[in-house]
Amino acid sequence: MRCITPVVPSAFILALLLATAGCQTAPARNMTYPETKKGDLVEDYFGTKVADPYRWMEDLDSKEVADWVAVQNTVSFDYLAKLPTRDAFTKRITELWNYPRVGLPEREGGRYFYQKNTGLERQSPLFVRASLTSAPALVLDPNLISPDGTVSLAQWTASPDGKLLAYGLSEGGADWETLHVREVDSTKDLTDEVKWMRFSNISWTKDSKGFFYSRYPEPPKGKVLEAALSGQTLYYHRVGTPQSDDRLIYERKDLPTWFVSGLTTEDGRYLLVSLSKGSDNNNRLYYADLGDPTRPAIGAAVKPLVEDDDAEFSAFGSSGPVLYLRTDKGAPNRKVMTLDIRHPEPAAWKTVVPEAKEAIESVTLIGGRIVAQYLADVQSRLSLFGLDGVPQGDISLPGAGTVAAFGGREDAPEVMFSFSSPLFPTTVFSYDPAAKTSTPFEAPTPPIDVSQFETTQLFAVSKDGTRVPFFLTSRKGLALDGSHPTMMYGYGGFSISTLPTYRADLPAWLEKGGIWVTANMRGGAEYGEAWHKAGHLEKKQNVFDDFIAVAEHLVKEKYTSPAKLGMMGGSNGGLLVGAVEEQRPDLFAVALPAVGVMDMLRYDKFTGGRAWATEYGSSSDAAQFAFLIKYSPLQNVKPGACYPATLVTTADHDDRVVPSHSFKFAAAMQAAQGCAKPVLIRVETGGSHGYRPTDKQIAERADQWAFAAAHMGLGTRD
Repeated sequence: MRCITPVVPSAFILALLLATAGCQTAPARNMTYPETKKGDLVEDYFGTKVADPYRWMEDLDSKEVADWVAVQNTVSFDYLAKLPTRDAFTKRITELWNYPRVGLPEREGGRYFYQKNTGLERQSPLFVRASLTSAPALVLDPNLISPDGTVSLAQWTASPDGKLLAYGLSEGGADWETLHVREVDSTKDLTDEVKWMRFSNISWTKDSKGFFYSRYPEPPKGKVLEAALSGQTLYYHRVGTPQSDDRLIYERKDLPTWFVSGLTTEDGRYLLVSLSKGSDNNNRLYYADLGDPTRPAIGAAVKPLVEDDDAEFSAFGSSGPVLYLRTDKGAPNRKVMTLDIRHPEPAAWKTVVPEAKEAIESVTLIGGRIVAQYLADVQSRLSLFGLDGVPQGDISLPGAGTVAAFGGREDAPEVMFSFSSPLFPTTVFSYDPAAKTSTPFEAPTPPIDVSQFETTQLFAVSKDGTRVPFFLTSRKGLALDGSHPTMMYGYGGFSISTLPTYRADLPAWLEKGGIWVTANMRGGAEYGEAWHKAGHLEKKQNVFDDFIAVAEHLVKEKYTSPAKLGMMGGSNGGLLVGAVEEQRPDLFAVALPAVGVMDMLRYDKFTGGRAWATEYGSSSDAAQFAFLIKYSPLQNVKPGACYPATLVTTADHDDRVVPSHSFKFAAAMQAAQGCAKPVLIRVETGGSHGYRPTDKQIAERADQWAFAAAHMGLGTRD
């Protein structure tokens, strides 16, 4: 499905616009929605009959779906345009977004590569510097490649000698990428074009003559954004040659739905191949000895190291034939171990940094040291260890918050890291282990005085007695009288930690007296793998219970009230919002599910959805169907219920959670809504699951905040 711009009869549009008239100063009541066709399809799941009247919406390239989207967008955008605070939010968020900011630099060939945005550029250009203090030179400006931002710069990796850049472009920010190669100094592209890459990194060989990447077979015509994925294979591309000459490195025809990825060690000696069944962290590990890094043996045999796929074995560095791995094998909070390629048998593995009370979030090898990020009650701590595991102290951070990213080289001591918190804009630092000092790199200065606000960590108690942390950001001196419009955010899945970070749009909400809350439910990795396992498969209801517990705590302690409480989340977080608004419609005034997984019975039929079965389960399994049907948002919409005011958001190029999830959910909710609270859907064009150019990000967030404000009684208050 491409940009949706079908012709809709003008009389029909006029009737729809008249149906939403009177919205100039307040949300419309008694919404009239476009008529949505219902089919009579019923599917039998192990004796349980489940109706699927909107199955036709899964044909994303059909004119019928395109027309429905166009009409829904007309109604939604007209409604949103008339909200009393929408223009104010748009103006203020634009101001808040307009400040220079940089990404974490990567060092190759003695030079630093990094992205920087001056403020409102649709995408961030890529620069190179000889040092962190020297003048930058432009390498690649995606805004020149795609002035409207509909083609995104998806990823980039410089060659080891720093002379070439491999970069991926994506239409609408979809997961599919086409790779190109550019000369860094001349900024000229070579003839290379590598297609059908997806869910893959780019890993150069040490000689800078080519790179490993993973690709899929070309999908069926017209089904590029929705076809189920199968047959990912590892290839090697030599610079200057056509893709048809790329060398097959590793494939598993016996495991067609598994993911295959390749990574070269920094010294160029070994290729590490990881094979994983799904979206969890468990993986098998293989290697190929490339020999002399200056003349790598690309066709070297790939040999097994770990084939049990019962735990995570994530290689993050090497010292000769000794690999350093992050693993949760027998250690739910993760540990660091070594594996000698010459003696890969488990009896020879060595634990270097043992499991601790705090979970290891991420770890890497920098300058002959192990650098590990721990989470202490969902707040980052950066610790240093020798290669033998002897502790060498911590890196001092600017305060309580999140290490958003960190990295460096095995052959250089410098540690680059970025730090953030709800009131501390993401800032890059360079840490010198010898001096034990951190120096900011182009520190941002956003147009906001954060001293008037504060962030506090609190805890709620879930249904089963589990202690659930959350962070609350608001004005200082908050009166606990239940009057404050409050927005909750959550994710709770896939072993992904929801950490307290800065959002450029958030001060616009805080300045109007709003509260921002991020909840840390089970399903994430905030307290290690045990925390994750307690919120997946048949235990997914724990995630919803945790979120509800935080909401009830906020009401009980009089931070807010149900009439002023909202929730938002994207992807798995969109599923969270959809499930919770159905289970507790009385507790929330507003629901903002974004790019959500709403049809738990059919999510695994599209794109990479089958990989999520390790997290969710599958309706093709009788036992798993039994718990999926209980919370799947699409199948639990109850006719006549009064649901919170709901604004569903998705995008036409989302090929991860295909937009039919949101289409079907919005249609079902509109048909079922038993009160005057609106249910709208906003479909972005030229965007994807996680990508919007800056101007569209601002517009979408302004719409979300204005919609929330209108239905929490915020009005036009400053």
